[in-house]
Amino acid sequence: MNIPVKFKSLQLFLSGRVLLKEELTEFESVLEEADREGMVTIKAGVTEQNGKCVCNRCGNRTRSLFYKMPCARCGKECAYCRTCIRMGRVSACSSLYKWTGFCPQIEPSSLQWEGELSPAQQNAADKVVEAVVAKKNLLVWAVCGAGKTEILFQGIEAALQKGERVCVATPRTDVVLELLPRLQEAFPDTTVVGLYGGSEDRHTFASLVVSTTHQLYRFEKAFDTVIIDEVDAFPYTADETLQQAVKKSQKEISSTIYLTATPNSTFQSKARKGTLPSVQIPARYHGHPLPVPTFYWIGNWKKVLQRKQIPHPLLKWINSRLQSETPVLLYFPHIKLMEEALPLFKSLDPRIEAVHAEDPNRKEKVKAMRERKTPMLLTTTILERGVTFPNLDVAILGAEERIFTESALVQIAGRVGRSPVYPNGEVAFFHYGKTDEMVKAKKHIEKMNRLAKKEGYLL
Repeated sequence: MNIPVKFKSLQLFLSGRVLLKEELTEFESVLEEADREGMVTIKAGVTEQNGKCVCNRCGNRTRSLFYKMPCARCGKECAYCRTCIRMGRVSACSSLYKWTGFCPQIEPSSLQWEGELSPAQQNAADKVVEAVVAKKNLLVWAVCGAGKTEILFQGIEAALQKGERVCVATPRTDVVLELLPRLQEAFPDTTVVGLYGGSEDRHTFASLVVSTTHQLYRFEKAFDTVIIDEVDAFPYTADETLQQAVKKSQKEISSTIYLTATPNSTFQSKARKGTLPSVQIPARYHGHPLPVPTFYWIGNWKKVLQRKQIPHPLLKWINSRLQSETPVLLYFPHIKLMEEALPLFKSLDPRIEAVHAEDPNRKEKVKAMRERKTPMLLTTTILERGVTFPNLDVAILGAEERIFTESALVQIAGRVGRSPVYPNGEVAFFHYGKTDEMVKAKKHIEKMNRLAKKEGYLL
């Protein structure tokens, strides 16, 4: 069905989204008419149900995450939601707009990737296609470096060929930036956009969207397939509103593909019981085993750092990498410790840098590391997953610290040996006492290597 030309731009901008009036200022002249003609619906940003506040954008119902204040707009004590405030404040007197007219037609498009999948990858890819076509859910449990992105290509194509919309959602901006160019290259005739805080693509209608899970607060019944990458990662795994946002962004009949190398106990239990169909890939696409961590006892490393020294075992390990020009990621448990220690490491090589989630130069530093302009990058767990460097050794300082869970340790180890040109490398856990999480992580990796060998996936 054709819609009036005056509504075309609004249709493209608003389809599948729920946006504040403040986000629609460029369409102010047609909003009222679109409402009269039934092209949009309007609802309050925050409403009360049974005496409790509900955010109609993110679904937050937790009393402590709402706050009332004197409102300049309505002149009353007005409740607003604190959960999604970074996306723009939603309050009781805010207006949320949703397009209810016909959605833009999506032209079918094809995959243009000339790579070849390994037998394990192809088996998983077939399962993904089946789930997408049948609108079913699927867990893809694949080791770090298995080539999960390539496994998705055929399933995404199956959806796009039917004129459907697909979203690849991930908890972290770094992963969006990693996935976006790869998907754009694989689907050059498709509009592929990346959505994250500050993204320039946020106003573009696209059939293939790569998004942080936070950005899905702004979507409603938009996607036929949602692929959740790193489904076990923080904050998605710990935030119910993010999980609700993913569900809200999907059409009533849709498929969900869950991707992870480290599924939590709930996902593992569902897979074992068969309540969630699953497929497992225990080997990397290049057929080499996963690097197994080596444990190095380092003593009270915090006291050594306080004396403005690098613990000797770590210093010896780093110097050998600097001499051989092997790039290194060194993980710290806390930002403060890392920043205090940075000058010590810069004395070894002034090109050494540090990065964390709030670093304004985060993207540039990761890029410099990838281009081998930086020999070693100190980092928090912000780079535990979703980033790939072709040749790398990895070390963790204080592997016994609580933040280094089994999942985090397995993911960090998974940064090493991802390239078929450099399939090996060392993963070093420097610790002041072994923890259960460290032991479980090592056993997890060894188990996957045994399974891969048993199934004939290793060279």
